[in-house]
Amino acid sequence: MQYIYTFKEGNKDMRRLLGGKGANLAQMTNLGLPVPSGFTISTEACNAFYKNHNQLNNETLAQLKTALDQLSQNVGKSFNSLSKPLLVSVRSGAAISMPGMMDTILNIGLNDQTVVALAKITANERFAYDSYRRLLAMYGNVVEGISEATFDTVIEDMKHQNHYQSDLDLTTNDLKQIVSEFKKVYINKLHHEFPQNPTEQLLAAINSVFESWNNHRAEVYRRENNIPSDLGTAVNVQMMVFGNAGKDSGTGVAFTRDPATGKKHLFGEYLLNAQGEDVVAGIRTPQPISTLKEAMPHLYAQFEAIAAKLEFYYRDMQDLEFTIENGKLYMLQARDGKRTPTAAVKIAVDMVYEDLISKQEALMRIKPESVQSILYPEFDEKDLANHDFVASGLPASPGAATGQIYFTAEAAKAAHDEKQQTVILVRQDTSPEDIEGMVVSEGIVTSRGGMTSHAAVVARGMGTPAIVGVNELQVDYQKRSATISGHQLHEGDWLSVDGTQGHIYIGQIKTADTVVNENLSTLLGWAKQESHLGVYANADTPADFSQALRFGADGIGLTRTEHMFFKPERLLEMRRLIIAENAEARQLPLKRLLKMQQGDFYELYKLSAGRSVTIRLLDPPLHEFLPHDEKEIRKVAKQLDVTPTYLEQRVDSLKELNPMLGHRGDRLAVTFPDIYQMQVDAIIGAALQLLDENVIIEPHIMIPLTALKSEMSWVKDLVVNRIEQLLVNKNVRLEYTVGTMMEMPRACLTADEIAEVSDFFSFGTNDLTQLTFGYSRDDVGSFMPEYIKQGILPADPFQTVDVDGVGQLMKMAVEKGRSIKPQLPIGVCGEIGGDPKSIEFFEQIDVSYVSCSPFRVPIARLAAAQASLRNNRVVSQTVSVKSVN
Repeated sequence: MQYIYTFKEGNKDMRRLLGGKGANLAQMTNLGLPVPSGFTISTEACNAFYKNHNQLNNETLAQLKTALDQLSQNVGKSFNSLSKPLLVSVRSGAAISMPGMMDTILNIGLNDQTVVALAKITANERFAYDSYRRLLAMYGNVVEGISEATFDTVIEDMKHQNHYQSDLDLTTNDLKQIVSEFKKVYINKLHHEFPQNPTEQLLAAINSVFESWNNHRAEVYRRENNIPSDLGTAVNVQMMVFGNAGKDSGTGVAFTRDPATGKKHLFGEYLLNAQGEDVVAGIRTPQPISTLKEAMPHLYAQFEAIAAKLEFYYRDMQDLEFTIENGKLYMLQARDGKRTPTAAVKIAVDMVYEDLISKQEALMRIKPESVQSILYPEFDEKDLANHDFVASGLPASPGAATGQIYFTAEAAKAAHDEKQQTVILVRQDTSPEDIEGMVVSEGIVTSRGGMTSHAAVVARGMGTPAIVGVNELQVDYQKRSATISGHQLHEGDWLSVDGTQGHIYIGQIKTADTVVNENLSTLLGWAKQESHLGVYANADTPADFSQALRFGADGIGLTRTEHMFFKPERLLEMRRLIIAENAEARQLPLKRLLKMQQGDFYELYKLSAGRSVTIRLLDPPLHEFLPHDEKEIRKVAKQLDVTPTYLEQRVDSLKELNPMLGHRGDRLAVTFPDIYQMQVDAIIGAALQLLDENVIIEPHIMIPLTALKSEMSWVKDLVVNRIEQLLVNKNVRLEYTVGTMMEMPRACLTADEIAEVSDFFSFGTNDLTQLTFGYSRDDVGSFMPEYIKQGILPADPFQTVDVDGVGQLMKMAVEKGRSIKPQLPIGVCGEIGGDPKSIEFFEQIDVSYVSCSPFRVPIARLAAAQASLRNNRVVSQTVSVKSVN
């Protein structure tokens, strides 16, 4: 088996085998771009490595020797040569980009002899020893497990003793001394010397990079980003080019578009006289890429042309790494760039208008889950006016967040998990080890680093507001405190960050409602054109419905009328209704509630402007509206002008052993028909009120908890008779439908019978899931995490539909229902209606629409379009055939 491929042998379509980095290095090589020579050890070699007990097998070792000999021949350099020493980098590269999660080692091949040779050849002794100290530190950390802090302390002590401000102030003698101290670290920590044999260095580096595929931070990143753990990583071995060779050398990272906003211009940073890790680690403050145009105009022009060519070729925004060695440009990486959700949408929309991609491909490029974070919060303007920002930094990732500050990833995670606190992570800089703390944080602030630092890149990928490079911030990890512009902060203090503007505020600031920007609106418009599924909102109030309409909802798929009774004055009347002992005693509270309900429905109908609104009649058991503790019973008894003893007796009489399976839903209609009649009066009354205003409404009334055809027929007759009586009295005609909520397994099994008397179906997935599994949704937290962790369940069935069980009941109900009424409207109105994975299944079983909370409407809209496109296989890869010159 071929385990190793030279860059000339690969191409961009070999990502799974060569990893993203290897495939793109190969493609850039074959496009004739200035790429240092090298080869890739494949992901298959990685999997073979793990099968061989974390050792390279003999076949890989033999191919490695051949590849190394060929590289030496191509570049005219070789390991351990005192005239032309070969130095290489060893970098990871998975098929799916995992920035900063795995390991890299630079300058492999340096030792006590070749460092002298390198100094002589380049006539730059400082550069040679700067490269050597970097190898010693990186090798010590990655291969030997020595903490970075151990090596950093040596450098910081040297700088402190000599009053240096920067690493660049270190002299050649300083660097020689640092090299000496680093070598002592090996003796003191490991009881052996740094290996002088370059081949030994290379083999150990390759092993370590393969092993880093399963390090903790990589596992966390894969889990958070749903990346399969069996892909493995490739390893890229590449001839070193040196950005730290002097003032006409440097290194940088740039994007072909702004990864925060999506704006079309080169965006990035570089450092002169530095190696690549300096930019990513945030150790030094880099310069904007735009200043390279002034410093080295010919190189900037060359880089700009390469960037444009690569974006055109890949048809996506590119993340590029480059090095300048003695005035010559080299390309070290090209990959699809990580971007904020806001930028992702803008770039996708812009590229459609630029004829680079089709509308369908633009839709497929956006993760539905990310759409919600596009609607990132902003600070409330009135509240913000009462605060002055205390410091500013680089706006690395947009959005506003308020939380309690913590200075380590461990403390942030503990505060989030154990105290349920909203967390802001504040650090000097972040590293891949901080990933767990970053994941749980609402915002991230660092004192160091630039727009392409680890903190910036990871925060943007997660859609978390972040500010980096805050010079006024000093963090004291030992004291668990920080100083920002003279203000002392301690763990748990409140901080507010504006990642859009880069401003930091002390204290809590309210956030404002979100809005759909023009690009997202355009994308969602395209999504609506491609979707088979309608997308409705679960809305119980005009405020909910208004928000849903701003997000493009087609109407209301579920109004839960019980939610309208919990305002104090309504709850009192509802309680008066419940404790009444007969129908006559219920008349007064019903009359008062009728007026309130009709006003509610009028407002919803008026907002709908003719859109569909489906109203579910009362669903929960009556006891939920009553007080339960002694103190509350006394208070309510006084309000209702009854004795506490009487009220307590009524509460006891309504208690149920299992309320979820008890006296609720349409069972209430049978025993308390006047309650449902009141609600029908309110619905029709509101519709007729609007009819008088020349607004035509077609009420859709949903009966909950149906299990039998006879049951549905009885309740429907109750509802229809009441409606017809009202219409006759008014001498008007009104179109309306009466359907059922499919949440009983028996209803799904007999859906053909129920369809005979039902105008529509709407799946209530929460109850259907509870009754199918025998799980209580309120109690699954006690065991569900362990079920998922142990692989017993792939996901929480209350969050993502259980296709094999609940899903099959739904599929059966759809087929049976449509066998009776081919055009039967069928919806899903549980929160699963906003879950992209579930929507994929609903598209397959031919559901008509989904309904979800207002803030999930954009997610559902995009997911519905993607499901339709996948189902119809109509994704176009390109708008037109183009060539790359």
